[in-house]
Amino acid sequence: MKAHAIEFKDVWKVFGTDSKFKFANVQREGLSKETLLQKHGCVAAVAGVSFRVEAGEIFCVMGLSGSGKSTLVRHVNRLIKPSAGQIIVGGEDINLKSENEMRELRARTMGMVFQNVALLPHRTVRDNVALSLELRRVPAKQRYEIAHEKLELVQLGGWGDRYPDQLSGGMKQRVGLARALAADPAILLMDEPFSALDPLIRRDLQDQFKELSTRLGKTTLFITHDLEEAVRLGHQIGVMKDGKMLQIGSADDIIGNPKDPYVEKFVQGSSRLGLLKAESVMVPLSEFAATSENLNLTDAPRVRLDAPIKEILGLANNHPNGPLVVVDAQGSDVGIVTPSLILRGIHERI
Repeated sequence: MKAHAIEFKDVWKVFGTDSKFKFANVQREGLSKETLLQKHGCVAAVAGVSFRVEAGEIFCVMGLSGSGKSTLVRHVNRLIKPSAGQIIVGGEDINLKSENEMRELRARTMGMVFQNVALLPHRTVRDNVALSLELRRVPAKQRYEIAHEKLELVQLGGWGDRYPDQLSGGMKQRVGLARALAADPAILLMDEPFSALDPLIRRDLQDQFKELSTRLGKTTLFITHDLEEAVRLGHQIGVMKDGKMLQIGSADDIIGNPKDPYVEKFVQGSSRLGLLKAESVMVPLSEFAATSENLNLTDAPRVRLDAPIKEILGLANNHPNGPLVVVDAQGSDVGIVTPSLILRGIHERI
């Protein structure tokens, strides 16, 4: 399914006694979370948030517990209705849709993966993945073919006949991702899906998810409290605190130029060197070719656009006499990296 953009326009969500009556006060007075609770008995879980997730983009919303990030993501599929503001999905305001229209939108356009993946224990892995298709009354043969395809995508081919209690934590999360992908949704909503996993499994799933999301062209709103995860996955990152979106930008913007004291504290100790990728230091292939005679790159090592500095340095050290070739997501040669370009990139970030 074609990717959809998501847009939040001045979205508020206020919980508490008589919250609708108090809402005008909340907007007008700009009260802090603590004052609002003491004065009105209300909590502003989302406070005037506006941003846009472009089609095909991974947008990471980062914040600590209680920041409002999980409440925010549940507005996209209207599991939570806003107190005010608009949520635009694929050019349409979902607040104007009926309950039947929303059920259809959730079933066909959105897939969601939670930290607790909540697989049904009495159903096989295949039947868990095919659940949404079964609810849509897709014939058994077709839904099992799709379930098999999605299990292959998440490297769980051959596990369809097993049950959830026979899987590791990381495998269960992969089943949850396959289940979300089975309906071919335009949008993926990910609420801290990897946070309970061991670090090595977590990094493996992060890499696998990013590759899948990019290859399949999914628009993803990804919730996390982990800066490293946000940097690893996000095209854009938004930092939330007390229901407010404090800053939005690329990983380089957030770490290198924090615009709020809280954001500065949040990213304190994070080195900008960790952001250095092949794309950051390469020169375009055409530019390099114009200055190099008899250029033969047939046997040169290839690195991805998003290859981290450690990988680049390792390959450069093993091939000191030639350049590295940078390839895009389709495997096409797009740029060149040399030791001098790597050193310049490091120097600029020290």
